[in-house]
Amino acid sequence: MSEQKQIILHVTDQQGKVHELIALDGWRAMEVIRDYGLPVKAECGGACSCATCHVYVDDDWADKLIAPDEDEEDMLDEAFEVQENSRLSCQILMSEDLSGLRLKLAPGSEPDTTD
Repeated sequence: MSEQKQIILHVTDQQGKVHELIALDGWRAMEVIRDYGLPVKAECGGACSCATCHVYVDDDWADKLIAPDEDEEDMLDEAFEVQENSRLSCQILMSEDLSGLRLKLAPGSEPDTTD
């Protein structure tokens, strides 16, 4: 039986601090980010029906991800400050091939702090 390698996800928060997270194979990047308590709304919980888990993918990793489908592209149209490397973190499934992935939380993805 082969030993599973640790999957590392590097996330830069909205203040520029880099966090090294351990991801589980098959988990959505959004779930990992949320479970570590980083500031991401992720309002729909991964159903691709909002854009509150918007991230920027490091240029070195953009071509290693599965291309966004039409639903994801439609949701990104509603996000703030969309760039060419914008993705919804709920649509990025972590795997050993993505160990080392670097994401940056986009403006507007942080939870509201007002009541």
